[in-house]
Amino acid sequence: MTDVTTIVEIFSDGACSGNPGPGGYGTILRHGEHEKELSGYAAETTNNRMEMLGAIAGLEALKRPCRVRVTTDSQYLVKGMTEWIVGWQRKGWKNSKKDEVANRDLWEKLLELAETHQIDWVWVKGHAGHLENERCDELARMEIINATD
Repeated sequence: MTDVTTIVEIFSDGACSGNPGPGGYGTILRHGEHEKELSGYAAETTNNRMEMLGAIAGLEALKRPCRVRVTTDSQYLVKGMTEWIVGWQRKGWKNSKKDEVANRDLWEKLLELAETHQIDWVWVKGHAGHLENERCDELARMEIINATD
């Protein structure tokens, strides 16, 4: 049962040095006064995959089903989960050009996690002074720098 009285906030961002190239994600989980930062790295990836992996990492860190607000600067992620995914599934994971949907493995993981939690997907403009988004971007870029030094 989803705890609808409490909202867990997840802020996430992804970054890539080249696209494809080395990439990182940064994620902040917040519940009341409690906050946790997560980050990760992939040697050969895309920006979109890192955006998605940041949200996945945050959702996977939750210990029980709950109400979640995921805030990201990725329109790809927000529109994918709120507008496009139903059509992709209906069309056998084909996009509007009848090509295979990119990142299907991650979309399917997000769908699985969405069954566990009640998720609101929120888009914010990137690099526009949103404090949590800026911090997530910093975490993602630090992952790339630390791994490629």
